[in-house]
Amino acid sequence: MPRIETSTVRKFFGLLLFLLTVTSFVGVADSRATLPEDSSGAAPAVKMQIYSPAFQDGEEIPRRYTCDGEDISPEIRIVNIPEGTRSLALVCDDPDAPSGNWVHWVLYNIPPEMTVIPENILKVVTPILKVKGKEAALMQGKNDFGKYGYGGPCPPKGPAHRYFFRLYALDFMPAFERGETVKGITRKVIMEKIKGHILNETVLMGKYQRQ
Repeated sequence: MPRIETSTVRKFFGLLLFLLTVTSFVGVADSRATLPEDSSGAAPAVKMQIYSPAFQDGEEIPRRYTCDGEDISPEIRIVNIPEGTRSLALVCDDPDAPSGNWVHWVLYNIPPEMTVIPENILKVVTPILKVKGKEAALMQGKNDFGKYGYGGPCPPKGPAHRYFFRLYALDFMPAFERGETVKGITRKVIMEKIKGHILNETVLMGKYQRQ
């Protein structure tokens, strides 16, 4: 077996150590490059949510809450209302209506302490509800049936329609002149009013189909 010079061995191991060092450095650099931009480890902000015990998001709305049943509003529950919320507003509409977006419900001036909007809200301009033992005067606008309060799903026969219950957390309490409320606050009016005051928003969608 031929003799290998000591200097050659040293050079070989020196080159091997150099290559291992470079490879290790490149691997660290690559791993750093693939880290997400926000690597602070901070927990994401908790988003406000709504749900209903009557139906799951994306599922069918029971007949009880439609024009084919009792036509009453479903119970709505709210979680994670953001700090600084002065009031809540709820709008329900159907974008699949033949005539375009059809408004079914406009409810506003909901106090932030009201984490449960009970079933069957009276169809009046100012329904009075109890919140933690105190009475609260909510406000309802006019739907596209030309009435105050909730008007349930009532689509023509055919494919199922989608009904979006959109909830907005606001940093103020919307106020209108008496003449405006008598005339009826529509979805368009309330959305214009709350522009620039929305702290957070969320949506619950249900479907309904008439046979």
